[in-house]
Amino acid sequence: MKPIRLMTYRSGSLLPPLAGKLLPHSSELFHIYEQTPGYNPILIVASIDEQPVAKLLGVVRQSVRLFPPSIIKRCEVYGVGEYFDENLNQEELFGQMLEHLTQEALKESFLIEFRNLSSALFGYKFFRRNNYFAINWLRIHNSLHSLDPEERLDASHRRKIKHALQRGAYICPAESEEDMNTFLRMLKRNYSAKIRKHFPDLHLFQLLTRQHPEKEIAKIFLVKYKEKIIGGSFCMFSGENALLCFSGGMRKTYALLHPNLLAIWAGICYAHEHGYRHFEFADTGLPFKRTGYRHFILNFGGKQTGTRRWFRFRWSWLNRLIGWFYR
Repeated sequence: MKPIRLMTYRSGSLLPPLAGKLLPHSSELFHIYEQTPGYNPILIVASIDEQPVAKLLGVVRQSVRLFPPSIIKRCEVYGVGEYFDENLNQEELFGQMLEHLTQEALKESFLIEFRNLSSALFGYKFFRRNNYFAINWLRIHNSLHSLDPEERLDASHRRKIKHALQRGAYICPAESEEDMNTFLRMLKRNYSAKIRKHFPDLHLFQLLTRQHPEKEIAKIFLVKYKEKIIGGSFCMFSGENALLCFSGGMRKTYALLHPNLLAIWAGICYAHEHGYRHFEFADTGLPFKRTGYRHFILNFGGKQTGTRRWFRFRWSWLNRLIGWFYR
């Protein structure tokens, strides 16, 4: 294989023209991160003879945790990059980009995390070589191409959706700035009570839904009752896949209208109607006993699979300690 040149980009004004279909490693997402307060993107581009053959995007943001120190900076990477030459060994290429990204990210981050990996084995030896440790994780996704989503629905979910719509609840995309901001404020209150859940800056949602209208990047779906917003969901789109990132609703006040259920159903129906092949739920958790939320989303007819998340702390002794615990 010819020599590979790796370049690091931290400023959107310096980005070269780059092809690609995957949103998590796109130039569009780089620019959106760059415009979001508290977010600093890092893009690694691999080239051969000045021709880009792969790219890997990470973002550094502030994180609040009980341990390690309560306020830290962490680098998050979604997936293992995007590759443009099928003749190259993608895993070897990823290994080089991973090493380079790790060195760059640790200059300002205490923790690096790779999530949403499609394969639990891809890059295994390179993660280990760079002192990452793995934690088993779960993914849940619905196939939208073989059956109508309603045919996959649990009977209880189907009945609740029907009754909620009969009682006057309805779902629609967020069109106005006022509706979008009202929903985002409600969602932020919902997630602020969950210590382990990170809720992004509201500016990020606005950029994702409004910028690049020629490319469908993200969309907000609302659940309304008598013109009042009682729930909703936020979905992102990449290639043939739709991803439910956040959802919530006033489930206690409007229990008989099942706003949480309708919020997710809105995203699934939209993805199916617009030709996406898969609908995935973000952050479904560790593979312990089935949680209430996991049971709830599995009733939409999805499939549960195992994967990994890879982590790397700046402190080597902490990597060894936690790696030993999770091995």
